[in-house]
Amino acid sequence: MSDFAVKDTAPSKAPPKGERLLLRQMGDLIANPEAAVGLIILFILILTAVLAGWIAPQNPYDLMQLDIMDNMLPPGSQLGSGVTAWLGTDDQGRDMLSAIMYGMRVSLGVGIASVLIASFIGAFIGVLSAYIGGRFDALVMRIVDLQLSFPSILIALVLLTVFGRGLDKVILSLVFVQWAYYARTVRGSALVEKSKDYIAAARCLELPRHRILIRHMLPNCIPPLIVVSTVQIAHAITLESTLSFLGVGVPVTQPSLGMLIASGYDFLLSGNYWVSTYPGVALVLIVVAINLVGDRLRVVLNPRFTQ
Repeated sequence: MSDFAVKDTAPSKAPPKGERLLLRQMGDLIANPEAAVGLIILFILILTAVLAGWIAPQNPYDLMQLDIMDNMLPPGSQLGSGVTAWLGTDDQGRDMLSAIMYGMRVSLGVGIASVLIASFIGAFIGVLSAYIGGRFDALVMRIVDLQLSFPSILIALVLLTVFGRGLDKVILSLVFVQWAYYARTVRGSALVEKSKDYIAAARCLELPRHRILIRHMLPNCIPPLIVVSTVQIAHAITLESTLSFLGVGVPVTQPSLGMLIASGYDFLLSGNYWVSTYPGVALVLIVVAINLVGDRLRVVLNPRFTQ
C-alpha cells in the first residue's frame, strides 16, 4: 500500500469582522482617484509641518538667523547666509518656504486640536440628549439652534475680544463655535440607535446608563461623526486663518498661514506677490485636500449611499 502525503487542509484564520470592514472601507477610500490625491497631498503637508524644525532651510522666528538686508527678495534669491529662498522673503527677511512650513504646523495643530475637543464634547452631549429625551433634549437642541443661527466668525470674534489673543484662546473659541455641529449630528444618529432592539435589551438587563451610552450607542454614531470632523477640520483651519488675518488670532510669535497672508497683503499691489500668494496656496491645498477626503469618507461610511 502506497503512502499518501497528508495535506493540512485547515482553513487559514480569517481576520475579525470589524477588521475586514475597516480594510474594505480603506480600500474603497483609496480606490477613488480624488480621495487618493487628497490623501497624498494631506500626508505630504502634515509630514512637512511636523518635520519643519528639521527640514526647513531657516528658523524664521529665530532673530539670530534673520537679516533685514534680505527683506523682500524675489523667489530664487540667495540670502546672506547662503540659503536659497526658493519662495522669496518677506519684509522681515524671513524665508517664505520656512515660514510656510512653520505656519502650517500652527494652522494644522489648531484645527486638529479644536476638532478633537469639540467632537468629544459635542458627541457626549448629543448622545446624552438623545438618550434622556424630554425637556432636556428640547433645551439642548434649542441652545444648538440658537448658536447655529449666528455666523461662526462673529461668535469667534466676540470670544477672542473677551479672552484676548493667544493660541489656547483661539482653540477654546473654535471649540465653542464647533461643538453644536457634532451635538446635532450625533443626536440624530443616537435617536435612530435608541429605537433598536439592542438598546431595549440593554435596558432590560438593567445595565448602567453610562455603559449603554459609551459601550453601545456611541460606537454606532462614530461614522457620521468622522465625516463631520473631517470637514470641520478644514472649516476650523479656515476660520483660524481668517481670525489671524484680521489680527485677533494667534500671536505674532506663533504665526499661522492666515497671519502670513495678512503680513503680505500690503505688498500685493507693489509687485511683491509672493509674500501673500504662497501662504495662500498652501492654505488652499490643505482645505481642498481635506474636503476631497471628507467627501469620499461620506460615501464610504454611509452604506445607504448609492455608488
